[in-house]
Amino acid sequence: MERKHSLDSKLTDVLQIPDRHPRLTIVVVALSLLVIILFIMIPPASVLGKADLVGYGICHRIAERSFVVGGRQLPLCARCTGTFLGAVLGFSVFVLLRRHRASRLPPVPVLGMLVMFTGFWAFDGLNSYMTLIPGAPHLYEPQNWLRLTTGMLNGLTLICLAFPIFNFTIWREPSEERALKNIQELLAILPVVALSVLLIHAELDFLLYPLAILSSLGVLMMLTIINSMIMAVVLGREGYASSLRQALVPLTAGLALAILLLSGMILLRAYLTAKLGLPF
Repeated sequence: MERKHSLDSKLTDVLQIPDRHPRLTIVVVALSLLVIILFIMIPPASVLGKADLVGYGICHRIAERSFVVGGRQLPLCARCTGTFLGAVLGFSVFVLLRRHRASRLPPVPVLGMLVMFTGFWAFDGLNSYMTLIPGAPHLYEPQNWLRLTTGMLNGLTLICLAFPIFNFTIWREPSEERALKNIQELLAILPVVALSVLLIHAELDFLLYPLAILSSLGVLMMLTIINSMIMAVVLGREGYASSLRQALVPLTAGLALAILLLSGMILLRAYLTAKLGLPF
C-alpha cells in the first residue's frame, strides 16, 4: 500500500495534479496520449492525407466551392479555409502582442464590428446556399474569394471570443488585458486578411502545403480550445495552471477529445455517404 501511495505521489508531482482527482487525471492523460498517438499513426500517413482527413470530418469539400492549389483541392472549402485560417491569424496576433494569457473580451465597439463580420459570413453563406435550390432567389452569384473573405473575418471573431474565455478558464492568474484593445488594432489586421485572400485566390503552387497544414491545424486548434475548457472543469483544474507545464493536462485531454469528436464525424459522414449516396 505504501509503495502504491508513493507511486501516485510521484505521478502527481510530475503531472502537477491537484489533490482533487489525481488518479482520474492520470487515467485521462494516459488515454489521451494513446488517442493522439493512434491518430498520428493511422492511415493516411502523409501530411496532405491527414489534412484531407480533418477536412472530410468537418467540411462538405464541394470541389466547385474549394480552391485548387498545385493541382490539388485544399482540405477545406473556401469558406472553411477562411474561417480556420482567420482563427490561426488571430491567435498569431495575440502571441505576437504577448497577449497569450489575455482574459478579457474586446471592448464593445470591437465586439460590434466582430458581430458584423459574422453577419457578413452568415449572409454570404445563406445567399450561397440558396443557389443549391433550383429556382430559389439569391442576390448575387457566389464567389470563392467572397467565401474566403467572410470566412476569415468570421474566424477572427471566433478566436477573439473563445481565446479570452479559454485563458480565464485555464490559468490561475490570467492577464487582465483585452484580447484586442481597440478598433485600431482590429483594423490593423484587415490588410493581412486582404493580402491572404489575394494570395490564396491566386492559387500559387508553393502555398499548397502551408495552406493545407495551417487550415487543418486551425480546425484542431479551435476544437482543442473548446474541449480543453471542458476537460479543465471535469478534472477540477479550472483556474489551476500557472505554467505551460501545468496546462498540458487539460490541453492534452482537450486535443484527444477533439480528435475523438472529429473521428466520430468522419465515421458518421462515411456511413451517411454510403447509406444515402451523398454526392460529397
